[in-house]
Amino acid sequence: MDKKLQLLMNRIETPIGEMLILADRDGNLRAVDWTDHEARMRRLLRLHYGENGFRLEPAHKPGNLTDAINSYFAGDLTAINTLPVQTGGTPFQREVWRALREIPSGATLSYAKLAERIGRPAAVRAVGLANGSNPVGVVVPCHRVIGANGSLTGYGGGIERKRWLLEHERELAKSQATKQSPHSYPPVSMLPGRNESRSTPEMDGSPAKLPVTLAPNRTCCEHTRAHVNSGQHH
Repeated sequence: MDKKLQLLMNRIETPIGEMLILADRDGNLRAVDWTDHEARMRRLLRLHYGENGFRLEPAHKPGNLTDAINSYFAGDLTAINTLPVQTGGTPFQREVWRALREIPSGATLSYAKLAERIGRPAAVRAVGLANGSNPVGVVVPCHRVIGANGSLTGYGGGIERKRWLLEHERELAKSQATKQSPHSYPPVSMLPGRNESRSTPEMDGSPAKLPVTLAPNRTCCEHTRAHVNSGQHH
């Protein structure tokens, strides 16, 4: 009997490059990475499931996960919030990855604050390393972790991808909050005259495509050890 984990792999186009989506037969998301970093994704799979512990098979829309991720890039930030994720890793790593999913769209968090959230304020470096080992990019949003001084610091998919994702989420979250606010007024300079209809201009939540500067061969959300050791945590 074949005991290898069967992983269904799909490739989709996004505004910031081709993405790899891996799911198991039960519809759980196992990995998300970029095509230009496929080698490191396979390395992580071997680390988590063993050299001969899995088998990759091409698939189209495995578990309907692809549709949800496409919807996220199209502007529905909540589409990926409840996607089922199943990963390898240590119990500590999985604890950090669960905490990442609690960071809301449009928000960011430093490594120190993330460590506090899981009740381990002294484990900032370990939290940073766990964040850097995250195999499920975007859905487990390690890109929402930034430096304590607000800098983007490192990101395995490239700083420009991280910048795009944060801007994408920030603008759409801001637009949604504006629409839901009961006191959304136009700026004073745009107040309509006595005979004009009153309306609130809506924001365009679609960010422009940005050039992607590729990072070295690190995991999807990996920062450099220099950032961690020097105290420049995300």
